[in-house]
Amino acid sequence: MKSTHSPPGPSHVFSKEIAAQARRIELRTRGLVESLFSGEYHSVFKGRGLEFSDVREYQPGDDVRAIDWNVTARRGHPFVKEFVEERELTALLVVDLSASKKFGTGDKNNATIAIEIAAILALAAAGNNDRVGLLLLTDRVELFVPPDSGRRHVLRLIMELLAFRPTGKGTRLSAGLEYALRILHHRAVVFLVSDFLTDSSVDPEFRHAARRLSRDHDLVPIRLTDLGGERLPDVGLLALVDPETGQRHVVDTSSSDVRDAYAEQKEAHRTQLTSFFRELRLDIIEVGTEDDYVPALISFFRRRERLPR
Repeated sequence: MKSTHSPPGPSHVFSKEIAAQARRIELRTRGLVESLFSGEYHSVFKGRGLEFSDVREYQPGDDVRAIDWNVTARRGHPFVKEFVEERELTALLVVDLSASKKFGTGDKNNATIAIEIAAILALAAAGNNDRVGLLLLTDRVELFVPPDSGRRHVLRLIMELLAFRPTGKGTRLSAGLEYALRILHHRAVVFLVSDFLTDSSVDPEFRHAARRLSRDHDLVPIRLTDLGGERLPDVGLLALVDPETGQRHVVDTSSSDVRDAYAEQKEAHRTQLTSFFRELRLDIIEVGTEDDYVPALISFFRRRERLPR
């Protein structure tokens, strides 16, 4: 696994073209970020984490769960821990770069849209002086950039998104979620950007990992979909190749039964995933490659603003 915990080497020297692309994305999305998140960025996320501040003597009415038993034993009378709200919000962008992201029948494929959405969220965090990190995955964790703040750091994240070429092709979202659980020591907002084209036979640990992560952090799934991949066209014999496994299947799309069975399978997977996210009380951002993703982001933030905190 490539990790930016190691000292920067030649792999971290980006081409002038990549740097220019990153700046263009920053310029193109800056106005959107300012209008979307001005003053409201923190308010839409579930309560920030608490960090330990000090201990003081127990007073009547204090929560007994806050008693520091080690200090109490040393001093001979009760002491409680004091906590303060963390001044910074930490965001982690978990972006699925599996081979299926190259698919897209609209103007942009899933990979391009994932990069642009991640860039917007990273710039929003930077604009609020918050820390943001990046985790890229396929069927393994491919790259981790620890959370940091500042425009320069965010441009680095965007350049990583643009330039990185993953080793794996498959999808194992649990690998990224389990890694996030290990490296996030305080409550964070975790944006999981994926088409979620996986199931329990390929990634049996996904649901367990998502359940665990959502207990300690604010998990926000961003599901990328393409209508062209939801239904089969009526064009006779059609060769379908799975971009992640390389398996090739020839199907007769002139058969309405074949087309209907394919559409029903896709819809069943979508419904099951939506039900699971709702069970965890997660807000899902739905983004189609044929649509502008801005309304979906706006809808998410407005929905969050209306929720009691």
